[in-house]
Amino acid sequence: MVNVISQEPDRELQEKQILRRAEAMVNPFDLKTALLAKHAQHVVLIHFPIGLFLAAVAFDLIALWSKRRGLADAAYYNLLAAAISTFPVLATGLLAWHFQLEGQKLKGTLLLHLVLACVSSVLIWLVWWVHFRARRRTDFLPSYRFAVEFLAVGIVALTSHLGGFLSGVNLPG
Repeated sequence: MVNVISQEPDRELQEKQILRRAEAMVNPFDLKTALLAKHAQHVVLIHFPIGLFLAAVAFDLIALWSKRRGLADAAYYNLLAAAISTFPVLATGLLAWHFQLEGQKLKGTLLLHLVLACVSSVLIWLVWWVHFRARRRTDFLPSYRFAVEFLAVGIVALTSHLGGFLSGVNLPG
C-alpha cells in the first residue's frame, strides 16, 4: 500500500511563515525604531573604531614605505578618532547585552566577545599613545609598533567575528 501525501499543507505552512517574517520586518527608514532598537546603536557604531583603526594601520604602513608625512598624520588622526570612538561602542555594547540579551550570564561567545572587545580597545589606545608620544617628542616612531598594530588588527578581527555570531549575522547555513 502506498501512502500519497499532499504537498498542499506544507506549501500553505511555508507561505504563512513567509508572511509572518514579512510582517515582522522593520522599516529601515523609521527613525524611532532605528534609534530605540535594543542593540541597533552598537551595531552601527562599531564600524567606526574598526574602520578608522584599519585605515590608520594602512596609512602607517604606506607612510613608512613612501616617507610621506601627510600619510603619517592621517594615521595619527585616524588612530585618535578610533580610540575616542571605543567609549560609545563599549557603552552601547554593554547596553545591548543588558537589553537585547536581558543581562544573561556572561559565558561562552558572549564572554569572549566582551573580553576581546576590552582588549581591542586597550590595544587601539596603546597604538595611539605610541604615535602620540613619538609626535610629542618629535622622535621617530618605534618599529615595534607594527607588532602591536598587527596584534591589534587580529584581535579586532576576532572580536568582530564573534560579534557577528552574537548579532545573528554569522549564522551557519
